[in-house]
Amino acid sequence: QVQLVESGGGLVQPGGSLRLSCSASGSIFSIYGMGWYRQAPGKQRELVAFITSGGSTNYADFVKGRFTISRDNAKNTVYLQMNSLKPEDTAVYYCYAQSVGSWGQGTQVTVSS
Repeated sequence: QVQLVESGGGLVQPGGSLRLSCSASGSIFSIYGMGWYRQAPGKQRELVAFITSGGSTNYADFVKGRFTISRDNAKNTVYLQMNSLKPEDTAVYYCYAQSVGSWGQGTQVTVSS
């Protein structure tokens, strides 16, 4: 079982930036496809960005050009750099390890003036 721990959430003004981190336990992190999802109140959880074990990425249309997913296999960590944040980006952001179906506990991101 892989344990995932997210960090980096918080309150930011519209147009601001945050970087989320997700640290994974285990020694085979490098083979996992990793995703960031989010869930806003009253809405379904949705995919934000995904990175394969080989480093290929894809993004939801609503974050293209603003968010960047990356990974550091030496640190067992995946990142989500979020720029030009909008109020509609407010949600709990979750990290997901596809190969083992593990979720982190989530980190709250609130975009508000």
